[in-house]
This record gives sequence, structure tokens and C-alpha cells, in this order.
Amino acid sequence: MNEADIQRQKEIKEAEELLFTGPQALGFAKGLFLGRFVSDWAMPYPRVPAAQQAELDKSLAEVRQFLDQHLDPVAIDRAADIPRHLIDGLAHTGVLGMTAPKEYGGRGFSQRAYCKILEEIGARCASTSVFTNAHHSIGIRALLLFGTREQKQKWLPPLVTGEQLAAFALTEKEAGSDAANVQTRAEPSPDGTHYILNGEKRYITNASIAHVLTVMARTPVPGSDKTAITAFLVTPDMPGFTMLEPRMEKLGIRGTATGRFAMRDMAVPKENILGPLGKGLKVALTVLDFGRTTFGACCTGAAKTCLALAVDHANKRRQFKKTLGDFDLVKKKIGRMAADIYAMEAMTAVTASLIDRGLEDYMIETAMLKVFTTDRLWEAVNDAFQIHGGSAYFNDSPLERMLRDARINQIGEGSNEVLTSFIALVGMRGPGMEFKEIYDTMFKPSRGLGKAWTAGMNRLGAAVTIPSVPVKSDTLRSQASQLGRLIWRFNLSVNRALIKYREPVMDMQLIQERIAGAAMEMFASACVISRLDSQLQGVGQNGASAPESRRAAELFLRQSFHRIKRFLGELTDNDDEALLATANSVLGKDDRIGSNGR
Repeated sequence: MNEADIQRQKEIKEAEELLFTGPQALGFAKGLFLGRFVSDWAMPYPRVPAAQQAELDKSLAEVRQFLDQHLDPVAIDRAADIPRHLIDGLAHTGVLGMTAPKEYGGRGFSQRAYCKILEEIGARCASTSVFTNAHHSIGIRALLLFGTREQKQKWLPPLVTGEQLAAFALTEKEAGSDAANVQTRAEPSPDGTHYILNGEKRYITNASIAHVLTVMARTPVPGSDKTAITAFLVTPDMPGFTMLEPRMEKLGIRGTATGRFAMRDMAVPKENILGPLGKGLKVALTVLDFGRTTFGACCTGAAKTCLALAVDHANKRRQFKKTLGDFDLVKKKIGRMAADIYAMEAMTAVTASLIDRGLEDYMIETAMLKVFTTDRLWEAVNDAFQIHGGSAYFNDSPLERMLRDARINQIGEGSNEVLTSFIALVGMRGPGMEFKEIYDTMFKPSRGLGKAWTAGMNRLGAAVTIPSVPVKSDTLRSQASQLGRLIWRFNLSVNRALIKYREPVMDMQLIQERIAGAAMEMFASACVISRLDSQLQGVGQNGASAPESRRAAELFLRQSFHRIKRFLGELTDNDDEALLATANSVLGKDDRIGSNGR
């Protein structure tokens, strides 16, 4: 192997160690890539248990009343600050510690129930929902998941009650979506009682108002010259902690205290290590799974507000002696928004339920949810903006603020481009390893035929078997059958791509984008079918059983199936070569082959 091949193998090994250790039960998304429909991950549609539903309904009513009386998103945006009385009110209603165990002062809510609360906040104010998400979904989540009992008893009670606030500090100048590239260093003190931290963090939500920050830093690996990332609990009163920019000015979510801080020879007790030494990246990625789930809920709430604003304006505004709602091009936008919102809500519910059920390895599903909901919210804001016309462009319109607020969603907690490649690469690993087993055995028969035979039968079985999508409602048989055939076709397309490109597919992002796009649409369609099947059976309707809800679901399935077919068709019929050649020319690069290897 040449130097590039050696480096590639090293990167693959590091990625596998990070992402693929531990239980590897076949999840829903990985099943799609293997040509299977793992129905029990999506069906039946998840419901909040009856006992908790009553508590959730009570909490929702309390939160709504409080938000109606005290949340002013316009004032928050203009003042670039979330007032303390609002934070105190969120704490009083339990929002800041809703999923924490009751023994620490929390409500003990499920992730599914908490998503309904975040949807309510997201429908009103993106700054407030991002603040809440940063405090709870990623700020204290690492403590909840990885803290020792002593750490939880010490740190959680004031955080859960809102007496103190939390932040999660990963991003640096060289580390964002590339989370493994953290440069902040943490060296053990000579006596072994402390770690000395040096480095800077930026774009950290709640940085200047947080009392406790989960900070990622690079620590030496004992017995080697290597380093690994470790999570530390840090407080701003530690000597050496310096707030460089308390509130960085930005385009949207202006109410959040997004800051930049430095740590200069800052001593942190070893008791403040969160999780195992050197396993901080695992801590970070696990925490982000929870944040991406509530991301989906917040985006769903905001999209519902966009739809409500669009419908109200379309029914009132008259042009050419008609209301805007009489024009088909306006109806197209409203129908598409309604369909997408139905899917966003269904995907959020199903993904949150994976966490609540104690399942493992749902990283692809949370990435799919984040990419899908943030992209669809951006489209919803844009459509609602267009329906309102010029009036939306002025500061007295909520859509002006919502447009600015929504843009960060496709960047934060992993950019959508990075997550799209991640979805494709992790998903393709299953069938890819089976093909590798077959290939290696062909050239080294001495390895034995057992694993190769099993892999070959798996690939053959997926190629000749159309997976069943079980539904109870007769009216959904056709859509379920169509989804099954698309999963079968998707598996064949993935197989062809792996056989054709082999390892170079790791660099072929335009191919990855289509594979990930098809997979996300299939996950969304499965969630929609599950939800609609439940509604048609009169179970778990969650307040969405009206005829327009069913029409929205059916429209989404029709449009989603078309998108899946387009993604798969463009794997072989595309303009990639011309596109990449043009980009290289504009970028001033030499006329070399592009990332698709052509």
C-alpha cells in the first residue's frame, strides 16, 4: 500500500473503534441498508404511557400558560437576551430538569414526553428553545448518562431546579463537526490530583451564563505518546478560566448567550472527569444523539407556526379578486408544509421512543432526524415567507426573525453535510463487510468458508426477497407494499455502488448524498405509515386524527416515494462529472478527477 492507502486504513480503524464498539443489534436504519424492514423499531407507533400522559398534559398546560404570559420572542431578539424571570419560570414549570430522575429534583419524564414540551417552546421562540436544549439536552445530559452517583448528587440538584445553568463545550477553531480534532490539552499534575487545562472554546451556547460546563480536552494515553479526548466538569470560578466574548453577535437566535472562553493553566480536580478517561468523544457523540432528538421537536414546533401563519395569511390576503389560498402555487406550498410537518412529528416520536425503550445504536436515526427536520423547517420558513410576500421582510413580521433563527439549525450539532455522509458510510458498512468477507475468501480460501457462506446467503436473500411492512389497516396495504419494494430496490442500489466503487466510495460524497437521501426518506415514510396506521386504528392519535391529517400523511408518502426513486435513479444517471469539473475550474484547481472518481 502507498502512503495514502495506509492513512486511509488508519482512519477507517479509528472510525470503527469510535463508532462500532459495543452491542451491534440491528437497528432500523442499518436494516434498510441490508434490505430489511426492522418493524419493531418503528411499529407500533409509540405512545406516552397513560400514567405519564396525564402528567404530560398537566405540564403542557402549565408551560403553555406560562409561555403565553411571559415569553416575548420579539423582545428577546431585540434585546439579545433571555430575561432571568423567563429562565426562572422555565425552571419552576420543570422544563430545565424534565427528564432528570425525581431523586435529583427532576420530573422523570421520558424523552418522548420531553419532546412535546420542546415542540411547544420551539413553536414560539428559537432562542428560548436553543437555550433550553443547550442546558438540558446536552448540558446536563452527560451527567445523567455518564456521571458517577457522587457526581450526580453534587452537581445535578441545582442544575435540575435552574438554580444553576449548564453548557456543553466542544467547538474550537479546528474542531466543530470534526469533533475528534479537539486541541484543548489537559495534562495531569505531578501529584496526580488535578489536570491542567489549556485551550479555547468558541460558539458555546450558555457559555457566559453557565455555572457548570462539560468541556472536552485532550489527555495523554498512559503508556504511550498518544492522546485521547476526555470530558471534564468545569466551573467558571476556577483560576485560569477567562471569558473572552460573553455574547458573540450573530444573525439569529440572538437571545442565546453564545460565548468564547479560554482556559490558561486551569487546574481541574481529577474527580471532575466525566465518564472514563480518554472516552470523551464517546460521551460527546452520545449526548448529541439526545440533542438531535429534541432538535427535531423544536423544528417541528417552528414549522407548525410557519404553517399556521401561512394559512392565516392565505385566507385573508386578497389579490386579483381572490384570496391567496385560491391560487394553486400557494396551495402547493401549504400542502407540502402540512405533509412535511406530519412526517417531522412522526419521526421525532419514533426516534425519541428508541431512547425511551433502552435500545442501543440509534446514532443513524438521530442523524437522519436532525438532517430531515432542519432541512424541512428551512423550506417551511421559506415557503411561509414567500406566501406573505414583501410584508415578511420587515421587522414587525415574525417570519423575518424565524428566517434568521432557522438558518443555524442546518449547521449546529453536526452540519447536515457531515451527517449526510455519516449516514451513508455507517449504513453501508453492514453490506460492505459482507461483500468484503466474500471477496477475501475468494482470494484466501484457507480462511474457511463459514463466514463467507453466511454473508453470501445474506446478500442473496436480500436480493430476492421484498421485505414486508406490517400494517393493520387495509387502506395502507398499497403504501406499505410500495415501501417494501423501495427498500428492496435501495438494497440492490447500495450493493451495486459497493461492488462498483469499493473503498473509494468513502470519498464519493455525491454518491453518499443520494444514498443517505433515499435512506432518510424511507425512515420518514416508515414513521408516517406507523403513525397513520395507529390513527386509523384509533390508537395513540395524539390529537391528529382529522381528515386533513390523513391527507397530509398520504401526500407525504406519495412525494417521498417519488424522491426515493429520483435519488436511486441519479446514482447512475447524473451530471456529477460536469459539476465537479466546473467546480474545480472555478476553484482554480487542476483538472483532476472529482470525488466521484470520474
